Amino acid sequence: MSLSYSDLLRVFFSAAHDPTQLNRQGPDVGSQYRSAIFYANGDQKATAQAYIAQLGSAHVFPGPIVTEVVPFERFYPAEAYHQDYLARHPYQPYIVFNDLPKLHRLKQEFPALYKE
Repeated sequence: MSLSYSDLLRVFFSAAHDPTQLNRQGPDVGSQYRSAIFYANGDQKATAQAYIAQLGSAHVFPGPIVTEVVPFERFYPAEAYHQDYLARHPYQPYIVFNDLPKLHRLKQEFPALYKE
């Protein structure tokens, strides 16, 4: 299944991420955890900026959206021990308290996108 950039933005903002946390996500703190959207071209940049503006105007979140919209430059794969982490550690407290609720929201809000 292929997703459009707009669909990815919807999932990112509604199920996967808190765009109001500056330089953090949940218990993880530091600039490497900043809220960011990456774009590959001008259309994606405009789409991301318009979507963020729409969410902000509608006051969807309790605080201001701090998500940066920045150009995609390169992809860095995570270390091997991060790959398939949830599948290998489903009962690890970090997974249970931080990731499983996001997975549950994804299943509820976007059932067509979720695959076991």
